[in-house]
Amino acid sequence: MFKFEKLDVWKKAVDLHGTVSLLSRSIEQKDQFSIGEQIRRASLSISTNIAEGTGRESVREARYFFNIAKGSVYEVVSLLYVMRKSGYVADEIYSALYEQCDEIARMLSGMMKR
Repeated sequence: MFKFEKLDVWKKAVDLHGTVSLLSRSIEQKDQFSIGEQIRRASLSISTNIAEGTGRESVREARYFFNIAKGSVYEVVSLLYVMRKSGYVADEIYSALYEQCDEIARMLSGMMKR
């Protein structure tokens, strides 16, 4: 088992990507590339950068990748906001996903302080 597979933050990031990926299918074709593809890539970037960070030998390198993952969380939140304003995401779904993102961001901040 790889080290990242034991991390709750990685598991939560994978779950977030699954939810976001399904949600992005509701986006109209005209917005699929600009919003849909972007949010799928950003949400996927969270778990992949967590994984890459755990594979690094130095703490400095690991923090670098955890910081990129955190930036991707912020990107997902911004895109979710756009999706909500565009009518693709209901307020209650937005709020639940926002909370998931906030939790992941806090966990990543904690990992960077170690």
